[in-house]
Amino acid sequence: QVQLVESGGGLVQAGGSLRLSCAASVRTFGSYGMGWFRQAPGKEREVVAAINWSGFNTRYADSVKGRFTISRDNAKKTVYLQMNSLKPEDTAVYYCAASPTGQAMGVMGEYQYWGQGTQVTVSS
Repeated sequence: QVQLVESGGGLVQAGGSLRLSCAASVRTFGSYGMGWFRQAPGKEREVVAAINWSGFNTRYADSVKGRFTISRDNAKKTVYLQMNSLKPEDTAVYYCAASPTGQAMGVMGEYQYWGQGTQVTVSS
């Protein structure tokens, strides 16, 4: 069983930055593909960014390219999402997810384990 705990959400003004963290409680964290997803009120959950097991391959949604950066520290069993130049449309609950498929690149069905989510609110 994999448990994921997100942190770092909050309220920020447009143009500001936040860094989300997701700590995993699994011995073999380094073999999991990891992803960040978000869900805004009234909208479907969507992929934000994904990173493979080694950290060498990443993928971003078009809406966040150039503003968000996903990274991981396998020694700390943690994945991060650095969010810069935030916009009001980035407001959502952000979820961390883990896939036993180490090369998973953001296809939602590949992610078996999910965190509880952290709220990000960007004011205009």
